[in-house]
Amino acid sequence: MVKKVVIAIILALGLCGFGSGLVTGIRLRAQAPASQSAARAERTVWYFYRVKWGFQDEFVRLFNKNHLPVLREDIKEGRVVDVRTYVPTYHGDGRADWTFAVVITYKDSAAMTGPSNTDAIVKRLYPNQEVFAKEEQRRFELLDAHWDVPLNDVTPPR
Repeated sequence: MVKKVVIAIILALGLCGFGSGLVTGIRLRAQAPASQSAARAERTVWYFYRVKWGFQDEFVRLFNKNHLPVLREDIKEGRVVDVRTYVPTYHGDGRADWTFAVVITYKDSAAMTGPSNTDAIVKRLYPNQEVFAKEEQRRFELLDAHWDVPLNDVTPPR
């Protein structure tokens, strides 16, 4: 009985919301993302990682050993302008979304989304591909979550 009442309430609320849109003519739309400022070609992406409890030091060590050198080579080749890594200042900010972040600024949209020279860089920097692959696999095994946030610079011109 309770289940039927809950379902009826959910349906009623849903129909009321749908019906009010029909009656008032109001349409609900998702907010469109802001466009990238044309004044600046560089593109920035925030890469967030949530490392499993107790494995932060191992993750950072593997990141610094195997991934950061590849990003530094991307800087030398001109694809990437800047790379910075961050950890939260305090143990818990109340959300505990992430424990490690990387901010990469790419030269432009093509550098951010287009083909890269990463495979050649990895082969050059890490001749023992078996060890590299195993350590990279381990680095990702240490994660609870990982997500990327490409940003659009909307700073108005002065």
